[in-house]
Amino acid sequence: MALTVLQRVHVLKKVVAPFPFSPAILYAGEHHVCIPSIWTSPVCRQPLRGCSPSDLGRRWLCITSREPLFLVSGSIRLSRDPSVAGRPTSLLHRLSSDEDRVFKDRLSTCTSSRQVLRLVRSSPHLSGAAAASVLHRLADLEQDGAGGLRDPDTLLSDVALSELCSRLEKESAELEDEAVIQSLQGCTRLYLDPWSHLVVRLVSESQVRLDRGCLSVVALCSLARALFALEGPNCAMLAQAMSQLQNKDPAHWDTSQLTTVYNTLAAGLAEGGRYQDLLNEMNARALSLAPKMDPLTVSEILGGLVTLSQAQALPLVIALCKQAVRHVPNFADAELAMVLSALMHYGHSDHFLVKELERHVPKTAFTAHPETVTKVMQYFGRRRIFSPPVFDAVAESFVYRADEYATGQVSRQIAALGVVGYVPQEAGRLFKKVESVLSARFSQFQPRALLELLHACTLLQRYPLNFVSKVFSPYFLQQLQEEGSGMDRVMLAQLTQLYMTVKLECPFYDGPRLLPKLRMKTFLFPGRSLETPVDPHLYNTVKTGLVDLLGARSYFASRVLTPYCYTLDVEIKLDEEGYVLPASHDEVYKRIALCIDGPKRFAANARQLLGKEAIKQRHLRILGYEVVQIPYFEFEKLKGKAETVEYLHKKIFPHSYRLSW
Repeated sequence: MALTVLQRVHVLKKVVAPFPFSPAILYAGEHHVCIPSIWTSPVCRQPLRGCSPSDLGRRWLCITSREPLFLVSGSIRLSRDPSVAGRPTSLLHRLSSDEDRVFKDRLSTCTSSRQVLRLVRSSPHLSGAAAASVLHRLADLEQDGAGGLRDPDTLLSDVALSELCSRLEKESAELEDEAVIQSLQGCTRLYLDPWSHLVVRLVSESQVRLDRGCLSVVALCSLARALFALEGPNCAMLAQAMSQLQNKDPAHWDTSQLTTVYNTLAAGLAEGGRYQDLLNEMNARALSLAPKMDPLTVSEILGGLVTLSQAQALPLVIALCKQAVRHVPNFADAELAMVLSALMHYGHSDHFLVKELERHVPKTAFTAHPETVTKVMQYFGRRRIFSPPVFDAVAESFVYRADEYATGQVSRQIAALGVVGYVPQEAGRLFKKVESVLSARFSQFQPRALLELLHACTLLQRYPLNFVSKVFSPYFLQQLQEEGSGMDRVMLAQLTQLYMTVKLECPFYDGPRLLPKLRMKTFLFPGRSLETPVDPHLYNTVKTGLVDLLGARSYFASRVLTPYCYTLDVEIKLDEEGYVLPASHDEVYKRIALCIDGPKRFAANARQLLGKEAIKQRHLRILGYEVVQIPYFEFEKLKGKAETVEYLHKKIFPHSYRLSW
């Protein structure tokens, strides 16, 4: 970090000409505007010199001729050295729509800032809109995702960019409203010094245009985002812009305008429940337009609803999901990932969407973006969707492109298979590849992701013992404790079940043990537990049938917590001759565990037992229990008391005659 600062100072010494300090005030119409510093940095959340707190409310614009260094969060200032030479770029040249489009097409093909600046140098005539597009394209290429720029030195020292910004400042009064506002937003995205002449001038011009009250919805949104970046949510000019936006009638907005406003509010403006009335009107308008939305609009609005925490907008989510079904083949990778993330957030799944994904994913599993493939697997796992075509295609593609996946993505894909308990056709090659990834990149796995991966492997009866021994080491457990908020119940339960699996299914294991103090007493707890609670209605029906079969309620126990952490739905005890003992009896020859499996213990779309229920029944058998499964889809077919008793007798005592009471 220190080296980066020194490098920036070194460059700034070359390009920044010192100016004497002389405060001045600019007036914008009847209002005065106060320019703050970039709001994203805590250091800069202060009024400018010469402005009192009360002045901020009156919107004073304070300008200094001197432009101080501004290095926080990667902010830059451009050269104002009069000796800078270059071919002047006119922004008032009236380009035809075709010329403007050609320039923007060429701009969109630039893959580096140097290419963008080379294009600017080769274009002596630009429209204001094209100049603003240059700033935004530079921001797209240079933002590092952490509040800074990847290569600020290149921008600081470039003559073409300095000349472009100088022209924007001088000719801002003659530019169109959208060009002025888009240029201001581009400056904030490039973290330009808020005290620079360019930013101050653009804000002043924006205030003039805002006071006229004729800005479009898109222009108001761009201005709002720029002002939010400069001063935060309490900016008076921002309040004026948002007030004008709220006065626009959302009932007449098209999908493009709706998307723009959703994205604007999701950028932070709606935090704390602000503008909820506007959002309610927008949600109603979006619901009516949902059947006409294109793939990009569907994905962006769904993403906006998630960011804005619109829990009451479920009807809109369902409508957008139906529209998404039509667009599955046309979604870009990022768009499909956004749609699936939103559907996971709202807990919504659609049968027709699943069918479309089953047709689409096998065709694209080898070429789609790794995160998109991972989101598909995560969605199917989260919604308990059993889909062999998708799982087999992704498993096969994983064998060939595992190196493209980040460690977290590897973990999430295998975890999805573990949820539904499906072992792909390419299981041998798949898990051999997983083992090679673990060997090569073990240190790159985050502790939680590694635990999820190893636990999912055991659900699928795969036992990576070489790595399990490392998980039980004190060093790893300390890492697990230090990550995030420490070890929660889910993590402790996974560790306990992993340890139990090794002890029960790999008796030859002789590695480190899990410390007793870290072992859970039960796998059944509220939230994301390792057992699914018994369905109350199904349990009561089975209980009534058991009383009729056994003769009394005292001959079986319910919800029994075993010493092995599992909870039995019903336990029946037998003596050596096979007679049923009272539930309170201690001397027992044989125990029968009834698993009353309701719909939530199976995949949502198939009679496939979930991985966590399969491992429970497997462990109970190893521990000596006779496991009797009573699935809901069999029990629901029974009609009347006689059929119920006969069914239970054949299930529990298949080799004995039934006594009549």
